Amino acid sequence: MLRRGLRIFAQQHFSYSKSSGVNGFTTRTHNCGELRLVNEGEDVTIYGWLAFKRLNRFLILRDSYGTVQANLGEVGMKKHSEMVRSLPYESVVRINGVVRDRGEDRNRSMATGDIEIDVKEIEVVNEADANLPYSMRTEPNEKTRMKYRYLDLRTQAMQDNLRLRSSLVHSMRRYLVEKSRFVEVETPTLFRRTPGGAAEFVVPAPKPNIGHCYSLPQSPQQFKQLLMVGGIDRYFQIARCFRDEGAKSDRQPEFTQVDLELSFTDQEGVMKLVEHLIVNSWPQSMKDLKPEAPFQRITFADAMRFYGIDKPDLRIPWKIQDCTEHVQDALKKPENEKFTARTIVAQGTAKNITNAIKNEWKRLIQINSMGANFAVFTPYKATWFKGMDREKFLSDFCVEENDAVVIAWGEEKCVQWTLGQLRNLVADTVGLRAQQTMNFAWVVDFPLFVKNEETGDLESAHHPFTAPISEHEERLHMNHKLLDITAQHYDLILNGVELGGGSIRIHDAKKQTHVIENILGESVDNLTHLIEGLASGAPPHGGFALGLDRYVAILSNANQSIRDVIAFPKSKEGRDLMCNAPVIPCPVVAGRYGLRFDEDVQKDDSFGQNKDSCQGVF
Repeated sequence: MLRRGLRIFAQQHFSYSKSSGVNGFTTRTHNCGELRLVNEGEDVTIYGWLAFKRLNRFLILRDSYGTVQANLGEVGMKKHSEMVRSLPYESVVRINGVVRDRGEDRNRSMATGDIEIDVKEIEVVNEADANLPYSMRTEPNEKTRMKYRYLDLRTQAMQDNLRLRSSLVHSMRRYLVEKSRFVEVETPTLFRRTPGGAAEFVVPAPKPNIGHCYSLPQSPQQFKQLLMVGGIDRYFQIARCFRDEGAKSDRQPEFTQVDLELSFTDQEGVMKLVEHLIVNSWPQSMKDLKPEAPFQRITFADAMRFYGIDKPDLRIPWKIQDCTEHVQDALKKPENEKFTARTIVAQGTAKNITNAIKNEWKRLIQINSMGANFAVFTPYKATWFKGMDREKFLSDFCVEENDAVVIAWGEEKCVQWTLGQLRNLVADTVGLRAQQTMNFAWVVDFPLFVKNEETGDLESAHHPFTAPISEHEERLHMNHKLLDITAQHYDLILNGVELGGGSIRIHDAKKQTHVIENILGESVDNLTHLIEGLASGAPPHGGFALGLDRYVAILSNANQSIRDVIAFPKSKEGRDLMCNAPVIPCPVVAGRYGLRFDEDVQKDDSFGQNKDSCQGVF
């Protein structure tokens, strides 16, 4: 009676109808993950991929929602045993049957393990190839996963990651639209070059604009500013962006950002908005890790000085400290020579650091030209610098027996960079960066301009539309003060990753023209539309762009590889391995756009496209 009552209650309150839920608008009655004891005795129809079979009698079907066992029974085995024996894994199967209690054969490792389906009818909807290049029961390499992405998408990890991403975006939209009155606006993908910033992809135009090119936008920056000029007041977009930068674990040639802009605001207002957005859209499944606003704030100068990087991982408690006086004499460096020595004391890590690990660190640091000399010591088990007062060092820096001491020396910028890298590497030996904690922080007070070390020219530290703090506006007209200007720019970091950045914009047309032409040495010809827009009465405005791919990668614990949270990512060479793109266009397509390709470059193509057919059309 109790079980019958539970079944009726479930049917009334939790069952899926044909017009709603995940089973609505389909020919199934249930999915593979939802059947329970309350469904005992029901006639059901399910579809799924064949994940496992045993004794040619028991079939495990899998779909997006879980797995369930089907039992052919004695009669079913006699009728279907040959078909089941030869049926390849990953075939799509339909089963109609009755839900039964598995009794003593329950499987506690399956959510549906209390029941099974007694098969009345089985149909092979689509038989899979018997020799699939990708097996769900093994761990394929990255190249195989990307080449056969449609198979990789069936794995539980990819299912979870993409559903988390979808849910997060939905929650963000709901907060921005329903609670903060933002308007979602789509901006063009075919645009024109933006001065400064990342390299852009170009797209050739057909007639009547043949001989001209569009640029794919590296962000909707100009459009969202013009939306503010147009009085939209509060804009957002889940925006596709494009940058010709190749691909790494944390970046792709095309990526997605949650793009925001609002009028009549200031830096504090934008930062508070982003904090509220993150807190209010936080995944319910991760409520134990939910952050509290306001987030910690670090100045750019302090980040570089104490962590050696502008996106420090705050799960690591160690800071960079100066030790020049302690080692200068031991290293025989004259006082008038530009020489800096600094250290980090890594508590509790000495026993985890082997000579092999130290040698690997040296290799990694030496790869970069910024690398400085460094040494790793333990308090009592290593030979320190000859002539150095070890006891004074241990006392001054509160070093304990199981701590490791990392000292780097040389030119200050190189020392800071080296210790910034080593801080992460040492932390990895004791798992500090594997902690499931969420340490959000703002980095603020960036410089407005930086000097290009190769050319000596000034460049925007962020982009040329960023406004200086009001106290430094007059310095825009003082050449000797340009590097001393502080920007109204702010980066949001999480666990050593830059999630996004934003700024208050220059809303005065004359000031914007001065920055682009007189300071950065660029022409405003590409920006006439923006300059004229600002001159038509632009409100004070600012915004932010959150890197959605990076954010979801951290939330899903995907080892900070954004490829694991993107449905169809590119390889590190910028190629789509699944569909073998990009390709060389055939003559018909090339002619449409007035294009001719260097034959020597085409001959060097290593991907073997057919240049004489139209199979390579893009």
